[in-house]
Amino acid sequence: MNPVSIDRSSASSRSALLASDHAGRMEGLDIIRQSHERSRSFGLSDTMRPDYGVLGEADLRLKREQNRALSTHALPVIETLYGQIANTHSMVVLTDSEGLILHSLGDDDFLARADRVALRPGALWSEQQQGTNAIGTAIAAGDATMVLGDQHYLRANRFLACSSVPILDPFGALLGVLDVTGDCRGHSRHTMALAKMSAQMIENHLFTSAFPEALQIHFHGRPEFIGTLMEGIAAFRADGRFLSANRSAQFQFGLPLASLRAHTLSSLFNVSCGELFDRIRSGVGTPVERTISLCLHSGVNVFASADLRRSTAVALSTDSHDVIDVVARKRVPEPQPQLSGLRYLMTGDAQVAALVERVRKVIGKNIPILIGGETGTGKDVLASAVHRDSPRSDGPFVALNCASIPDTLIEAELFGYEEGAFTGASKRGACGKILQADGGTLFLDEIGDMPFSLQSRLLRVLQERMVTPLGSRRAVPVDFALICATNRNLRERVTAGEFREDLYYRINGLLVTLPPLRQRTDLAVTVEKILRAERATGVPIRVSPEVLAAFTRHPWPGNFRQLANVLRTACAMLDDDETCIGLDHLPQDFFDEERDAQNAQAVFSPSAKDSARLDDLALSAVAAALDTHSGNVSAAARMLGVSRNTLYRKMAALEQTRRR
Repeated sequence: MNPVSIDRSSASSRSALLASDHAGRMEGLDIIRQSHERSRSFGLSDTMRPDYGVLGEADLRLKREQNRALSTHALPVIETLYGQIANTHSMVVLTDSEGLILHSLGDDDFLARADRVALRPGALWSEQQQGTNAIGTAIAAGDATMVLGDQHYLRANRFLACSSVPILDPFGALLGVLDVTGDCRGHSRHTMALAKMSAQMIENHLFTSAFPEALQIHFHGRPEFIGTLMEGIAAFRADGRFLSANRSAQFQFGLPLASLRAHTLSSLFNVSCGELFDRIRSGVGTPVERTISLCLHSGVNVFASADLRRSTAVALSTDSHDVIDVVARKRVPEPQPQLSGLRYLMTGDAQVAALVERVRKVIGKNIPILIGGETGTGKDVLASAVHRDSPRSDGPFVALNCASIPDTLIEAELFGYEEGAFTGASKRGACGKILQADGGTLFLDEIGDMPFSLQSRLLRVLQERMVTPLGSRRAVPVDFALICATNRNLRERVTAGEFREDLYYRINGLLVTLPPLRQRTDLAVTVEKILRAERATGVPIRVSPEVLAAFTRHPWPGNFRQLANVLRTACAMLDDDETCIGLDHLPQDFFDEERDAQNAQAVFSPSAKDSARLDDLALSAVAAALDTHSGNVSAAARMLGVSRNTLYRKMAALEQTRRR
């Protein structure tokens, strides 16, 4: 090639790069423009003070628990990512699917500045709350988003430069957002690339852990990229049916996830399960990763390694109907924890005693029990106690929290996988919670949050006492006692069309409602039991009369879960020679909640004489405060001298009173 050709080629390449960069910038500006339009439609003003309220510690713990899988796989990656940007006046943020910050890690000096705009755990950074910002806009746009300086809708946030990447679960649903935020004056154009790579790493970790019993194929056109972030990963059932594929695999297949669901191993890689099994048969026993050559449906040759577990290998060479029969007849029960019976719950409260007596009368009579009550009132403890005292106590007690598992995974978790995806003696949950509960008790916690689409399947199982694993054509008979629990008003959800009425009456054989801690009379006994369990050995711990009096006055929004955490923290504050918990040992947020409750009482508590009139005045005060602060709940709460949670609870209580 002569020098003129080289120059022309270089100029052409530079032109292509400049054109691509220009197109990317224009697309980014279009995303910002659309986000600003949404922000205005939400009623936000660019000069308004943002909502700086954050969740309390108990509510934040609950949110983190509900997103445990995401946090488990993301936190190690976040630490690595922060190590790459340390000392650059930046921070790394992980949020849930709604933009609620779960975790953050960053430079101390910048964390202090970020804290002033509530860029910290417990704060919500959706567009509805904060206007245009990388986290909220990435959620709205469904794509990686960078928002720099003045591109933020609210002026208060314009010192930030933020790069956010959505994190998808193995089935393509949004799980959360990974964000890198720093001072806009020191923004680096490499930040987004780091964020994208880290998000891909999290997604790949989630993907490989989601299908422990499946056939996973790792592939790429270049063999050195297998085992790196660039590899494609596709998961298949043992009969070759497609389960899912990560983003790189979708790109290499040239098909979106929705289209891939119509394919099989054979149609995508031009190889049958039997042929693939024959090629890697020699390594069966432990996971096998042997590089082989495969041809994609498009005709492109790729290098691949097959991650094959023994359970999958057995299923590949076994008739699938035989496998499901083995599961139905020879399931090996998991070791069960020692559960306390109903007697343990009898601590002197008359309400609980009456409830326990009612429950005793239906145990063993095939009557489903529905447990109501606020979060933290011990619904799971009551359910396990019922099982312990039932004729099925030798069988398994299997619990599933319907609110803590993504909608895309709960169906497989509850009903199990198609028969070819697990062996007869699997103890890793492949046969689903319903099959695991055969002969024992199935406890469905937070049943009110079960996706509507699954409610009809559950109803059919309860009616027919037969369960059909996903992808299977054969139903397996099951026999279990059913206990459900919820902190929601299921009648209201039925009226709203969010819960099936026929399912409601199927699960509501006996409805019992656990009273909140603030309404119980056995607080002293309960405290003693918790402390005895906390200090199982050594000198017993007690609480001072002043602490017990403060406990009696406290509203306990988190109920027993909150009480246990307060006592555990107080025990940790004791010196080695101390055995009595005093007021100085209690955490500060305990006193903050008590102050909020007293302020709320002063603002909202009606006298017996004028209760109806004062309810109206309270609603008027709430409406006026919200109007004054343009709907900013945190600012309204500060104006009234209460916390956001108190304000929300009071608004809901007054609204219910008004409906009646």
